[in-house]
Amino acid sequence: MSDLRSTNTIKLSVMMFLQFFTWGAWFATLGLCLGGNGLGDFSAGAYGAAPLGAMIAPLFLGLIADRFFPSQKVMGVLFLIGGFLLLLVPGVATGDEPNGKIMVWLMIGNMVCYMPTLGLGNSISFAHIDRLAFPKVRVWGTIGWIVAGLAVGILGWSAKFNMFYLAGGASLALGVYSFFLPHTPPPAKGEPVNVRALLMVDAFGLFKRPAFAVFMICSMLICIPAAYYFGTMGNYLGNTGFVQPASTMTIGQMLEIFFMLLIPFFFRKLGVKWMILVGMLAWVARYLLFAFGAPDQVIWMIFLGVAIHGICYDFFFVTGFMYTDRVAPKKIQSQAQSMLVFFTQGIGMYIGYAITFGIFYQGGPAKLFWINTDFSGLGDGVTKFGELDGAISTARGDADPGFLEQLGQMFSVKMPEGVDGTLLSDTMAQWKSFWMFPAIMAAVVAVIFFLAFWDKIKVTEDDETGE
Repeated sequence: MSDLRSTNTIKLSVMMFLQFFTWGAWFATLGLCLGGNGLGDFSAGAYGAAPLGAMIAPLFLGLIADRFFPSQKVMGVLFLIGGFLLLLVPGVATGDEPNGKIMVWLMIGNMVCYMPTLGLGNSISFAHIDRLAFPKVRVWGTIGWIVAGLAVGILGWSAKFNMFYLAGGASLALGVYSFFLPHTPPPAKGEPVNVRALLMVDAFGLFKRPAFAVFMICSMLICIPAAYYFGTMGNYLGNTGFVQPASTMTIGQMLEIFFMLLIPFFFRKLGVKWMILVGMLAWVARYLLFAFGAPDQVIWMIFLGVAIHGICYDFFFVTGFMYTDRVAPKKIQSQAQSMLVFFTQGIGMYIGYAITFGIFYQGGPAKLFWINTDFSGLGDGVTKFGELDGAISTARGDADPGFLEQLGQMFSVKMPEGVDGTLLSDTMAQWKSFWMFPAIMAAVVAVIFFLAFWDKIKVTEDDETGE
């Protein structure tokens, strides 16, 4: 049994590596890429592809994995289709007549395939390893994201659509590999299909547990300010003089490995409530560091804000996946995981990106398809970021650094001479105001969670029941 678990751990670790490599290869610096290629107007729609996928896909794919087909086969098909769609993006976005709308729809198609795999991957893992061994597997997803970011940065593709070729190739590889993962049969096979299952009504029944309802609602709300980081961090780093934003952002994932491996220890010492609360407060601290580090480009504050990503992400998201797995009965665990993705990566992030880009562009081109709401009244935008980015690029000129030099540039910060001081000062003042709003939002959610969440449930290795 121990040999089998060891083999499964290796297989699942490779799965996690490729899964997050696929996403990390294009998502981290997408805004920088779109802005640098004249497609900045489509930023909100492109980023909105991920939450749309998270909201749409679980409605039918969670049901399929639960009742009809083994989870690993569903994973394989999804990654093969998603990889093909990713490979089409560069041709559409950089052809003779770039078509931003088709590009966005390709991203939506990919994310409809990708987002259900977050829940499926977790369900496959929990079915074959102990709960508290999950961080040891999930950490390889973090490593995959790191390697993807470094590869994109070193290849000089942070602002080039070539990064989609890298992502597409990884997705196809994982699609084939998934068919060799441990067999994970549908837990509800043979049970009649009904509308309740299709709409995840069984999983929604968990809301009868007050603590779970508070957890899910606060998880959704905290994703609104979290979208600020994922949507605009590449732009912020570029404006503050960082040479390789994609590589720099991997610093957070590197330290995340450390925090990921400590999750079992902190679970025993802190419990679910304090783990999640620490994660929420880390988002508050991160945004305050970015805000007060902006006016004078205080590099240590910005580096620290990037570095605490492990606490922001692991203590909140990974803890949430483990808590959901513990609370949900076995037959609806896939549905419950999909529901968590639906509320966090779906509804929360969707609203978050709408607000983020609505404020960032001051209600200009930032719309998410049928939603065209001006959110500029909620905060101050960064209307000068494009002008400053262009000034920095012009001042630096063309450079062709070697491999080792590019690798070292993940820590490189240098504002080139010739950049207008007034432009820099005005833009950094805008960035300060921009980061203050998500800091306040995250703080409010943390207070609500602290006051309202009470659950003495424990997550242990030998506890296999759902109630």
